[in-house]
Amino acid sequence: MAHFSENGWQVSQEYALPIGENDSEALYRVVEACYETTSLIVTSNFVLASFDEILNPRSIAAALVDRLAHHAHLIETTGESIRLSQALSGKGVMPL
Repeated sequence: MAHFSENGWQVSQEYALPIGENDSEALYRVVEACYETTSLIVTSNFVLASFDEILNPRSIAAALVDRLAHHAHLIETTGESIRLSQALSGKGVMPL
């Protein structure tokens, strides 16, 4: 789902991997629309170098990474996932 609001683009989507051509194109169009005009925050469990393995075709992956990385501030996190460790220990989602 993507829409443009007063504050900018808001994209919320979880994709099945690998991402198909239509969804890759849609994601590229959102990034392209924001490119050098507005801020964009993208979160992923994948490093940019692996986007060509999950986006199809590879030409869209390359163009998308190019626009995401240009002028970017990349923040990489390391360590164990708090949510995963809580879920595995039974402390994740609590029933109502």
